[in-house]
Amino acid sequence: MDFLQAFFDQYGLLLAQGTWDTIIMTVVATLGAYVIGIPLGVALVLTNPDGLHPHRVINAVLGWIVNMGRSIPFVILLVVMIPVTRFMMGTALGVAGAMPPLIVAAAPFVARMVEQSIAEVDSGLVEAAQSFGASTWQIVTKVFLFESLPSLIRGFAITFITLFGYTAMAGVVGAGGLGDIAIRYGYQRYQTDVMIATLIILVILIQVVQSSCDFAARKIDKRK
Repeated sequence: MDFLQAFFDQYGLLLAQGTWDTIIMTVVATLGAYVIGIPLGVALVLTNPDGLHPHRVINAVLGWIVNMGRSIPFVILLVVMIPVTRFMMGTALGVAGAMPPLIVAAAPFVARMVEQSIAEVDSGLVEAAQSFGASTWQIVTKVFLFESLPSLIRGFAITFITLFGYTAMAGVVGAGGLGDIAIRYGYQRYQTDVMIATLIILVILIQVVQSSCDFAARKIDKRK
């Protein structure tokens, strides 16, 4: 107990700040990725050969952009985007410096998950909406997104947890958060106790997010 008391006296505030920074980075980046990824995923569905507005060229271009974005390793993207990040945020370090590369890295991933979630929607519902004269916007919002909401929520958990891992990588370039603490203290200074503490906090946060999203998805899913 004395060891734990001494540990928290020395590193408690540091770990609390790192946890807060990690949560902020992940939440903002996830929301930003969904702002970009949902329209992109919907556009992929609408323009595919079986979509409401099939367009081979647009679908191919969008698919190429998404695939290219998903193929770039995050560490490389982090370094390549440093000039852009510095221009946008005024810095390439800290929480603010991690936001743009995190959003850019996650948006293509979200787009594919949205596309797959919408693909699970019963085509009969789309046909029924069309027979009632529903517009494309109404079909997208009231059929595609509404009916795929449980799957989208589960996808949100996957994206959130994936970005948790990305924030740890961002610590390599001083982005802050638990990843930065683990690298500076746990790796560079050989302080195993700090490394273990950051891992425990990350595991707890991930379990809370995953369990919360699973619970919400079960409550919303009308098929249950």
